[in-house]
Amino acid sequence: MKKFFRSLNFPAKLSLALLVFFYLVAIFADFIAPYPYTEQNRRMPYAPPTRIYFDGWRPYIYEYKLVNIHDRTYEEVKDKKYYIQFWTEDHRLFGVDSKKARLFLLGSDTLGRDLFSRIVYGSRVSMAIGPIGVLITFTIGIIVGSISGYAGGSIDNLLMRLCELLMSIPSFYFLVALAVTIPSGIPPAATFIIIVVILSFIGWAGFARIIRGMVLSVKEMDYVQATTALGASNGRVLFRHIIPNIFNYTIVAATLSIPGYILGEASLSLIGLGISEPQPSLGNLLSAATNAQAIMNYPWILSPGVVIFLIVMSFQFLGDAIRDYVDPKGLHQAQHFKK
Repeated sequence: MKKFFRSLNFPAKLSLALLVFFYLVAIFADFIAPYPYTEQNRRMPYAPPTRIYFDGWRPYIYEYKLVNIHDRTYEEVKDKKYYIQFWTEDHRLFGVDSKKARLFLLGSDTLGRDLFSRIVYGSRVSMAIGPIGVLITFTIGIIVGSISGYAGGSIDNLLMRLCELLMSIPSFYFLVALAVTIPSGIPPAATFIIIVVILSFIGWAGFARIIRGMVLSVKEMDYVQATTALGASNGRVLFRHIIPNIFNYTIVAATLSIPGYILGEASLSLIGLGISEPQPSLGNLLSAATNAQAIMNYPWILSPGVVIFLIVMSFQFLGDAIRDYVDPKGLHQAQHFKK
C-alpha cells in the first residue's frame, strides 16, 4: 500500500484527498451541515452567499434583508454582529444562534433553503450510488463473463447474445424508460435502491463481454491447464485460478466506471426521474440551473455542478493512477508513443 501511495502523481494524490474529504462530508452530513436540508426561510429566496467578517479571530456575519422582492436584491443590516459558533447546541459543527441572521455559505435556493447544507446531504446519494452500483454491476459481469468464457459452446453463445441485446439498446433512453416505471410517492430510500438496480442492470453486459475475453485467454495458460489435468473441479479452477488472475483489471475498471453511475443518477434526478424533493441529491439540486436567466442572476446555484465535476474528475484521475500502477508496461508504452 505504501508503494502505491508513493507511485501516485500529484493529480492522483489530490484526487484521493478530495474523495476522502467528500466521503467524510457525506458520512457526517448531519454534523457538518449547519441547517436541516428541509428547513425553509421564505423571506430569503435566492439569498446570495453570506459575507463573513472577522473581529480579531472571531468570525461574524450580519443579517441580510430582502429589499426588492422582484430582483431578489439584498442588503446587510449592520446594526448587530452575529458571531459564528462552533460545536453548536444542536450538535452541529458550526452555525449562528439566531433566527434573523442566516449563514448561507453558498447562498439559498428559491425556497430559502441553505444550498450548502443541501449539497452536503445530497452528496450522500452521489458518493454512495457509484460504489454500490459498481459492486452490483461487476459482480454480475464477472459471474456471467467467467461462466461464458470458461464453459464455451451453447452457454457462451446464449449469454453473449443476451449481452449484445442489452448493449444494442441506447443506454440513456433505456435508463429513462426504466426510471419512468418508478412508482410515485415511494420513500427516498426505496427510490435510491431502484435507481442503483437500474443503473447496474444497464452496465453489466459490456463488462461481461470483456471478462469473457480475458477468461478465454487465461484458461489456455499452462498453470490452468496443469490444474485441470490434476483433476481440479471447474469451480475450483474458475474461482481459485482464473478470476483472481483478472482481478487487477476489475479494480481498475471499477474505479473508472464509478463516474458513469454518478452522472447517471445526476441525469435522472435532473430531469425529475431520480431522487425527488425534498430529499436532495446533486442531480436534483442542479435542476435549478436549467434556467439561463436564473444562472445569470444567481450563479451560486451552479455549485452542485462544481461538486459533481470535482467528484467525477477525482475518480478519473485516481482510476488512471491505479491503471498505471497495475499495468506499468502499458504506461511505458504510452509514454514511448507520446515521444
